[in-house]
Amino acid sequence: MKQISLKGKTAIVTGSIQGIGFLTAKTLAEAGANVVINNHRDPETLEERAEEIRKAGGRCKAVVADCTNKEEIKKLVDTALEWGGSIDILVNNAGGLIKRVPVAEFNEEHFQTVFDVNLKSAFMVTSAVIPHITKNGWGRIINLSSQAAHDGGGPGAAAYAAAKGGIWTFTKGVIKEVSSSGVTVNAVSPGFIAGTDFHNTFTSMEVHEKVKGMIPLKRLGAPEDIANVILFLASDLGGYVNGQSIQVNGGLYMP
Repeated sequence: MKQISLKGKTAIVTGSIQGIGFLTAKTLAEAGANVVINNHRDPETLEERAEEIRKAGGRCKAVVADCTNKEEIKKLVDTALEWGGSIDILVNNAGGLIKRVPVAEFNEEHFQTVFDVNLKSAFMVTSAVIPHITKNGWGRIINLSSQAAHDGGGPGAAAYAAAKGGIWTFTKGVIKEVSSSGVTVNAVSPGFIAGTDFHNTFTSMEVHEKVKGMIPLKRLGAPEDIANVILFLASDLGGYVNGQSIQVNGGLYMP
């Protein structure tokens, strides 16, 4: 049986201090990758997460950087290159709902924040990484979209859904610029993933139970469910998957 090995590869996972981002970083490190984890604040907690990965046998470097700031992104990229020797895998995970705001209560500042955190960050980090990831003849760019990009999301999530829809379109655009260099670009669209700050903060337990009953598998998703799909896409096993949005939702949404 073919084994997944990322030994010798260096990965950047943005927004990886908790939840899907952290589990993704840990999973890639367990497969042998040199993993750079990132958050824009709380250096102490970020370093604790890096140490957790190291204690599990992985190689990990923590970098505090705002992924909407060009100079800080340069620091993130430069650190990955100096520490890992290359950049082979980029997981654009940074993002979040921020808060629920109905369209009728449009707030320009909130709208801009949501688009900056979810879409601008992915665009800017990808732009900085492309000159390096295209040098190797092999690369993976994996963007975190959302089921919301396809079904509009829950109440008050229209700005978030639109930004994640932008991620999906952005994914399709980037392959035209990098795939001739052996780089694949895909999106992963998580459904209802429990145990994350997203749903713990913005979704009541009553809704947790309601959604669970609607899912054909009769369970909510876990961060590991997303991390495992990202591992597949990051490996040689996913080498001919390109320009796709992989739905990971237990059958809750079937396009």
